Amino acid sequence: MADTTGQLSLFDDEADDKSQQQAETPAPSEAATRAAELRHLLDSYAYHYYALDRPKVSDAEFDALVHELKDIEAAHPELVTPDSYTQRVGGYVSHQFEPVEHAARMYSIDDAMDLDELDEWLERTVEALGGSCAFVCELKIDGLGVAATYSQGAFVRAATRGDGAVGEDVSDNVRTIDDVPMHLMPAGLDRVPASARGRIEVRGEVYMPKSSFVALNEEADANGTAPFANPRNAAAGSLRQKNARITARRNLETFMYAVADPAGLGVTSQGEFLSWLRDAGFHVNPNVRRCETAAQVHDFCADALEHRGELDYDIDGVVVKVDSFAQQEALGFTARAPRWAIAFKFPPEQKSTVLREIRIQVGRTGVLTPVAEFDPVLVAGSTIARATLHNIDEIRRKDVRVGDTIVVHKAGDVIPEVVRHIPEKRPADAVAFEMPSVCPSCGSPVIREEGEVAYRCVSIDCPAQATERLVHWASRKAMDIDGVGDEIVARLVESGLVTDVADFYDKLDEVKLANLWTGRTNVSGSKILLGETIAAKIMAQVRDSRGRGLARVLFGLGIRHVGASVAAALADAFGSLEALAAASDADIAQVEGVGPKIALSVIQFFAVPENRAVCERLGAAGVVLSEERAEPEREQTLAGMTFVLTGSLERRTRDEAGAELKARGAKVSGSVSKKTSYVVAGAKAGSKLTKAQQLGVPVLDEDALEQIIATGLPPQ
Repeated sequence: MADTTGQLSLFDDEADDKSQQQAETPAPSEAATRAAELRHLLDSYAYHYYALDRPKVSDAEFDALVHELKDIEAAHPELVTPDSYTQRVGGYVSHQFEPVEHAARMYSIDDAMDLDELDEWLERTVEALGGSCAFVCELKIDGLGVAATYSQGAFVRAATRGDGAVGEDVSDNVRTIDDVPMHLMPAGLDRVPASARGRIEVRGEVYMPKSSFVALNEEADANGTAPFANPRNAAAGSLRQKNARITARRNLETFMYAVADPAGLGVTSQGEFLSWLRDAGFHVNPNVRRCETAAQVHDFCADALEHRGELDYDIDGVVVKVDSFAQQEALGFTARAPRWAIAFKFPPEQKSTVLREIRIQVGRTGVLTPVAEFDPVLVAGSTIARATLHNIDEIRRKDVRVGDTIVVHKAGDVIPEVVRHIPEKRPADAVAFEMPSVCPSCGSPVIREEGEVAYRCVSIDCPAQATERLVHWASRKAMDIDGVGDEIVARLVESGLVTDVADFYDKLDEVKLANLWTGRTNVSGSKILLGETIAAKIMAQVRDSRGRGLARVLFGLGIRHVGASVAAALADAFGSLEALAAASDADIAQVEGVGPKIALSVIQFFAVPENRAVCERLGAAGVVLSEERAEPEREQTLAGMTFVLTGSLERRTRDEAGAELKARGAKVSGSVSKKTSYVVAGAKAGSKLTKAQQLGVPVLDEDALEQIIATGLPPQ
């Protein structure tokens, strides 16, 4: 296994000769034992990677084991078995989903771990093709392989790669991915012969952008749930959700780059096919280059490695393909991979450093998160000195202790992460870390609820939680108090002007706010205050926020598990904060989209006297704590009907249109089913429109919607 405590450039001319880096081939008896051991290890690791989306080793460690097995089998061909990982496509088919047979086998791609191996493949390929060959270089996206099938230009089905021959039906989830077209664009479809339009199966990668990955793990930390290891596993876990609504919230994207039957499309090369994909409406990676020489391939790989950190998606190498489809066909396939393509793998960028301290960070919901602080080290283009350890279970699994020499990297090239410790460098006095029994911020008891990994501070008065609770209250989706962000809130808390959300309304005024020190000084050393102008604008926003409504109040209170959509559902169901606070957990759990877990969280929130006191002060200060209608009760002419709004409307927002429909008794749903009465489709309507058409649900345009709103009557 390669040393992962430092970084060795693949483009270092002074790197050791490859033969010196590899162990000598073992003797036959030893080789048989080691080959069996490697097959067992690779099967276990592959199962955790593909089936469970929880890798046990790094990609680099896995690749090293694959190469070791290849070397043994090359020296001892009699040890090759049909089930060896070197002889089959990696992947598993889960029994959670319906099996789907691919139109043609989806193969793995062999790896080149350094430039020598890449050059050997290039030379071998050019020689096999008679000395004339061009290549196409593409970034190797670290995601989940998927095949999407179209019939007569319409989306039919999508499946994971699975074992190469059979995949998992994830059609409903793929429909939620915005960049997957439900109908092929005419510019692409018109280029396909009519005889081939019955089944077009394109392949590509579903991935999670780094920005979405960061947000997802931040949410996991805030909720005290287990984080995803990297964007690839987050994408795989998101695509395999049984509830497509969860997938839709994960912001997945795709890059398409292959097809089951290129001959049917009438294209003759990979470059031409990528052009067809763009014309047909697919998302195609722009970082592609046609290369005539090995030097050009080297340049592309070096450039990709240098700039990988600038991308908003994770790549782990470069895929080099023979451009001509005729030449690809002439080269053919091995048992598990095409002979006309190779994946040049990037090295893992990991560095070693010393863990100096494990601090506890208290979040908005009271979750105590351990954070590793270590000697600063440069990784993937930036210096890092701290990384979340997520929870005590993660610390125990990695067995990291203060004083350890640790290996760090950036998960998805974004999030600093502690990979492991180096046992031989552990100091004798290193002691295992334990979570505190009291909150380091306020001294209140810390609890760990049954079945959860998170420890929580139970006090609403905890200063560490106060700042984040106040920022959340002022955020756009909550009370939308423009101008009140992290810095202002921090100063308000530090000065004692605001300690809870009710203080915005019954303690703060323009004079106090104008005299708030911003934390900065001018050239003469005098303190710079916030000033009357900004204070007046903020207080105007505070006054306006009193009328935002119950749904925003519920979201702004920061009740655990109560997001914006759940807050809206609760507000709609109970009508007032008083009614919700008096409701039983059974009543709350019956609300659509809520359930027992969220209901218990709501009950626990209102069981705390301090929380009730804050709510009473909000009401006394004029904050609207009910769902009051802006107009008198209208005749419920649409009662019993369910509408679904999709796409962009020109004359009003979807929320505004939904409110108008609800005012007349209709139910507005976020998903289409056989019980849906009408689907209103605006511009760029996506999967909901497709599902309505499949189920035979009537579809209305915006003019018909406006007619319903104007008359209060359904279409005749």
